[in-house]
Amino acid sequence: MRNPADLYAVVAAETEVPRGLPLVIGLTGFVDSGGAVSQVAQYLLDELEHRDVVVFDNDELLDYRARRPIMVFDETRITEYRRPALALRLAQDELGAPFLLLTGYEPDFQWERFVAALLDIIERYGVATTTWVQAIPMPVPHTRDLGVTVSGNRTELIEALSVWRPRTQVPGNVLHLLEHRLTEADHPTASFVLLVPHYLADTEFPSAAVTALESITSATGLLFPTDRLREEGREFLGRIEEQVEGNSELARLVGTLEERHDSYMEDNPLRSPLTDEDGELPSADSIAAELEKFLAHRQSSDDDPA
Repeated sequence: MRNPADLYAVVAAETEVPRGLPLVIGLTGFVDSGGAVSQVAQYLLDELEHRDVVVFDNDELLDYRARRPIMVFDETRITEYRRPALALRLAQDELGAPFLLLTGYEPDFQWERFVAALLDIIERYGVATTTWVQAIPMPVPHTRDLGVTVSGNRTELIEALSVWRPRTQVPGNVLHLLEHRLTEADHPTASFVLLVPHYLADTEFPSAAVTALESITSATGLLFPTDRLREEGREFLGRIEEQVEGNSELARLVGTLEERHDSYMEDNPLRSPLTDEDGELPSADSIAAELEKFLAHRQSSDDDPA
């Protein structure tokens, strides 16, 4: 294998990037039902402060003929080339907490070398946890909260949040390979697969992006501004309801999906992340102690000059 480090350029001084940050990943190009990953990636870049840390080489990783970049033609000439970007960025959440964010296209080529490069980067910056999201179509109704399948080695997240745990074979994603390597290395890793209503898979479904952000929050403690997405989600669902009310066949389909969903959830209840193993709510004192611990950790991370 050629040197994985030759796949990317480091564009930020290492002293500018704190060690021990969470890494969040969302790559497009695989199945992205409801546009969840593409929405989240663009939303975070639009809403949060960020700067480039590592930029990957398109000519090594991208199949331009399969995913042709956009050129802007203005009457008589090309005025803009919209260069694809696969980059690691240092970002800040809504409260100013730093984290690393990898967004862009899923590489078409050199998966093993690309994953080796990511492993080197994770070690280089002492990444604390790695979290990634994707979304697939499922026969579930839009009238229920979106479920997720959680994989990786974060058992507390799997037990609290994973609603569907199949044993199956799936088409591979480069991040599946990364997750496999990280799990082998005992690095804290979680993948959230959103289960999006199959009849909304080809739309841009704002509620899917909200669920993706909520999943990232549950894994990292990072907080994101989601008001705009939530409002767009309410408007979108309102339009869907109007269509359902005016179409008896669609209404029957949704009703059938609701019955199957509710029956499945009754047989597979999830333990609330707010309760302990015995199903008991924590006391006010224990909640306060956990909050103090969380705030102390956030403060120490902010004060760390490294």
